[in-house]
Amino acid sequence: MTRITVREVPTRAAWTLEQGGVHPLLARLYAARGIRGMDDLDTRNSALLPPEQLKGMGEAATLLADAIAARQRLLIVADYDCDGATGCAVGLRALRLMGATVDYLVPDRFTLGYGLSPEVAQLAAARNPHLVITVDNGIASVEGVAELKRLGIATLITDHHLPASQTIEELPAAAAIVNPNQPGCRFPSKALAGVGVMFYLMLATRAELRRRGAYAAAPEPNLAALLDLVALGTVADVVPLDRNNRILVAQGLARIRGGRMQAGLAALLAIAGREPARAAGFDLGFALGPRLNAAGRLADMSLGIECLITDDAARAMNIAQQLDAINRERRGIEADMREDAELLLATLDPGSRASLTLYDPAWHQGVIGILAGRVKEKLHRPTFAFARGNAGELKGSGRSISGLHLRDALDLVAKRHPDLLLRFGGHAAAAGLTLRESELPRFEAAFEQVCGELLAPADLSRTLETDGALESGYYSLDAVRMIQQAVWGQGFPAPLFADRFEVLNQRILKDKHLKLKLQKGGLRFDAIRFNCADELTNGVPNRIEAAFRIDINEWNGTQTVQLLLEHFEAAH
Repeated sequence: MTRITVREVPTRAAWTLEQGGVHPLLARLYAARGIRGMDDLDTRNSALLPPEQLKGMGEAATLLADAIAARQRLLIVADYDCDGATGCAVGLRALRLMGATVDYLVPDRFTLGYGLSPEVAQLAAARNPHLVITVDNGIASVEGVAELKRLGIATLITDHHLPASQTIEELPAAAAIVNPNQPGCRFPSKALAGVGVMFYLMLATRAELRRRGAYAAAPEPNLAALLDLVALGTVADVVPLDRNNRILVAQGLARIRGGRMQAGLAALLAIAGREPARAAGFDLGFALGPRLNAAGRLADMSLGIECLITDDAARAMNIAQQLDAINRERRGIEADMREDAELLLATLDPGSRASLTLYDPAWHQGVIGILAGRVKEKLHRPTFAFARGNAGELKGSGRSISGLHLRDALDLVAKRHPDLLLRFGGHAAAAGLTLRESELPRFEAAFEQVCGELLAPADLSRTLETDGALESGYYSLDAVRMIQQAVWGQGFPAPLFADRFEVLNQRILKDKHLKLKLQKGGLRFDAIRFNCADELTNGVPNRIEAAFRIDINEWNGTQTVQLLLEHFEAAH
């Protein structure tokens, strides 16, 4: 069952924004998302929170400045997703501009798994670095950091994940740690992505070098030129877009729209058929992000990083084409896995459960996270999908619904069953774990019990929070473009409207998409609902209540407004 609700709009806040010059439609949408005044909409770089508010930043910047001055060899150990790749690229580009000697290493997700493990530490040591810098990982790598220390190599951790423990004594014994979610850090934005943490470290390092007089006779590196990478990683990692993250994304999008981006981003946009001048958060999250992530899922994320650090447009295009081909392969694998999942789900009664645990020996380890997300979206249950790892182990990737912090749920499972989970970590919405294949039934039962305790019955009903009806004058190309130019994302969702329509006609496109002609009052609209043919057993009612987004459909050079239906049901 799906409930359609309408966000409350604080009248005074909307009025204040309108008085400040904000378009009335945007004023209503912003006010409903917690914006109270014009200061909340300030997206200038100067409005960013200062780096020194991050715990450990002073020590980290000093450590890097000392290493650069001493011409030490630096090595970045990155995660294998888009956030890790963009964070690695930001670190490489910035540090090289500052005169550092720096290289990178990305662990093979299939043989080494996530994070700075002792095995990864030994691989890093083989590169003979003086200092290892993690990006988007490391906060739980107690053993890996200890191994590097034993080998005489210092570690600087940059991460944004929750630590394994909130006890400072149980953190890795690194030379410095920068993570807004570490114990004792009072940085107001806990939602920084891994790439955001790395960008902040680069700002602080440049400031430390400036303080030492490094730029007295030479221009400073322009770190703002890296904000396109920061925006991509932030959106692709689906972190909440609080005010600070919205500034980072807005600045990055402004550079992309102005044609001032890395060669790799330009190539990825071209391969995806997106115009840089009209780039939006949706393009970063659903066009560029998946192509980069595909390298980490099926191949080697080094390919994605190379795309982001090259300044050779031809090489960037060549790599982007390879990434696009890998992403197409990923889609095919995902389609097969979804068919398998449908067969598994046919044997279950999702309505009687608080969670779903799915496994097939043939599933690909790199795609289970996407599969878990698809099932979660369809059935509105916290979902884990598993694939075989090494030596009798299973790798699980989970996605959660509102109301259940997935990493905390796993922590509770681990406390109740200390011998069950070999490793786990993650966020509120997504998490991963490793367990022995023989323990899967025990995990399924333990996870179901925890979800049943933490989730209220209402949490298991899907709720679409909308912005209510769209005024008739705003069904226009100008209104769509205005909305698309704004910054939307996780925690600051893109506008979703709701209204009732008459259905004038309907047809199925490509055996899976529903095309409708709708009418409200004297206005008629084209509408489409993607990938829903299997849901239509009795066709579409004559009158529907729909939750929809407004978009632009371009055909033969003509642009028209089109409604993208997220959900519809018979209007009562």
